[in-house]
Order: sequence, then structure tokens, then C-alpha cells
Amino acid sequence: MVASDVNPRDGIGLETYIDGDLVIEIFRDDTERRTYISLFSKDVDLEVLEASIEKFKERIDVNYIDYPDESEQG
Repeated sequence: MVASDVNPRDGIGLETYIDGDLVIEIFRDDTERRTYISLFSKDVDLEVLEASIEKFKERIDVNYIDYPDESEQG
């Protein structure tokens, strides 16, 4: 599932569910300009993790959104 989030963080991510349970989130944080993975299960098969990363790369633009510098605002 692809989901965007704007509060308190700003970005877009991919969530992976197994049997209805969230196990992985890969999130592109546009505010912090970094992408990270959160695991919500103690044991995640490597194949599931690799497939989730590939799906993230296919479905989500890896370029961060550029926000105007607050010092440039009038």
C-alpha cells in the first residue's frame, strides 16, 4: 500500500502487510531529506524485504520535494 503522510512528518511511503498485519514501512521523508525502513515485526523474510524495496523504487519517486527556504520568503 502506498500512503502519504503530512503531519507530523511530510513524505510518502510504502507499507507491506502480511496476513493483515503491518510488517514493513519504507518512507521518503521530504522534510528530513532521507528515506528509511521501519520494521514492525521481529522476523521479516529477506525475500519480503527485498520485494518491498523493489516495489518502493517502482512506485515512488525517490527525489525529495524541494521546499522553499524560509529565509527566502518575504
